[in-house]
Amino acid sequence: MTRQSYLFTSESVSEGHPDKVCDRVSDEIVDLIYREASAGGMNAWDVRVACETLTTTNRAVIAGEVRAPDALMDGRGGVKPGAFVEAARSAIKDIGYEQEGFHWKTAEIEVLLHGQSADIAQGVDKAADANAEGAGDQGIMFGYACRETQALMPAPIYYSHKILEDLAAARHAKKGDAGSLGPDAKSQVTVRYEGGAPVEIASIVLSTQHLDESWDSDKVRAVVEPYIRRSVSDLQIADDCVWHVNPTGKFVIGGPDGDAGLTGRKIIVDTYGGAAPHGGGAFSGKDTTKVDRSAAYASRYLAKNVVAADMADRCTIQLAYAIGVAHPLSVYVDLHDTGRVDEAALEKVLREVMDLSPSGIRRALDLNKPIYARTAAYGHFGRAPDADGGFSWEKTDLVDALKAAF
Repeated sequence: MTRQSYLFTSESVSEGHPDKVCDRVSDEIVDLIYREASAGGMNAWDVRVACETLTTTNRAVIAGEVRAPDALMDGRGGVKPGAFVEAARSAIKDIGYEQEGFHWKTAEIEVLLHGQSADIAQGVDKAADANAEGAGDQGIMFGYACRETQALMPAPIYYSHKILEDLAAARHAKKGDAGSLGPDAKSQVTVRYEGGAPVEIASIVLSTQHLDESWDSDKVRAVVEPYIRRSVSDLQIADDCVWHVNPTGKFVIGGPDGDAGLTGRKIIVDTYGGAAPHGGGAFSGKDTTKVDRSAAYASRYLAKNVVAADMADRCTIQLAYAIGVAHPLSVYVDLHDTGRVDEAALEKVLREVMDLSPSGIRRALDLNKPIYARTAAYGHFGRAPDADGGFSWEKTDLVDALKAAF
């Protein structure tokens, strides 16, 4: 029996958090290669990217493997660094870093990208079990959906993201004192559940960088509290809610100058805030032959459609893959005692309504395009689908097919 009354907490981090800066740069590289492939006549299906970024004080290092159009390659197995450096600087500028210890214009950016391993390429380009792409690696991926919010996301992570996204919008728009906030921030929301449903917010934690050195915790709270209250207005804040705003006091030195960043270190922030299992693979910096990314998107897509079809109030889906093998080794469904269909039957139906090979997922969700930099902050899930195909895995266009199967 699932617990009915409890507290649950999730955190989020802003676009200026050191690790998120790295995720953004890595995903800008993915988008750059997809854009250049389209412009240069390269088949987008042939794009391969596995890009990692490290940031520290006034420095970024970009490393990994790519298969990119000739215009980006140096003909000797490496890349021409210019476009990659420009993409990184543009991302850092857009985030808002113009500080002495990390500035988009003066940071040293080193590019150590090279061609994709032939051993990996042979397994991906042609699957061992079908005339299709094989998975880019082995692994397990999870998708989740629930009825706690309109986005069919768990409430704690949904509101943690919304707080930071709204504060970032105010910072970029330079709205009053919010214009003096810095890019680096973290949030944390604790939600009280009764009867298995979220009823109120029990605690709120926010630490945000500020550019005015005279500000203390009280001043920061006075600036951010009105935004926070609007961000979480769909859910009641408890009368005895515990607030911690910049609990350590001054937070002026932030971002990569305050702490080194790496791609892929915020995988729980990127997904469900700990409310669902995670297979361990990061998303950013990877093209979608990497099932860490594409199959995680597919499993969220399927889980969201199951809940949207009113087949369950909560749904977890696991997919498992082997490198070089096209089709998943297993499909597992858990409806958490809220299901209105048989779970074993649903597992079979999911394979029928969607081709779960890497190429099938890429085709169904139209993933071979530059839509990834926007995913790097505030979660890959629970976002509205974009007109250009971004967040296509958030659509609920499988509802009719699922209903028809039962």
